[in-house]
Amino acid sequence: MADSTVWWLLAGVAVAAELTSGTFFLLMLALGAAAGALAAHAGLGLSGQLVTAALVGGGAVAVWMRWRRRRPKGPAPQSDPNVVLDIGQIIHVPAWNTDGTAHVRYRGADWVAQAAAGTSPAPGAWRITAVIGNRLIVEPA
Repeated sequence: MADSTVWWLLAGVAVAAELTSGTFFLLMLALGAAAGALAAHAGLGLSGQLVTAALVGGGAVAVWMRWRRRRPKGPAPQSDPNVVLDIGQIIHVPAWNTDGTAHVRYRGADWVAQAAAGTSPAPGAWRITAVIGNRLIVEPA
């Protein structure tokens, strides 16, 4: 079997593994394997193929990691209104417990509300800012 065939098979296995696991880094390593296959087609020896695959695959991973670190982080999923549609809704808190929680009725069910950090609990209207499990994190409306 030709060296390039082995490299193409490795690239295919890496892509298939990426599809089942969802890790983008395996695609970068598949790029490295494809570069190794192209190096084999160009007639480089095994050491040249390995160096090419390592440089391209490792370089792609390094560039991807650097790009991800520089990209601003979005909100946490529990406080992202695109994920949790309850965020931004107004609830009425009749009274707060001594532990800083309140029992509220929302969407026909009983929920536990907790005041967001830096806010003082007081009865009245509150806006949902996050949902963590069955707990609504709220701030004054």
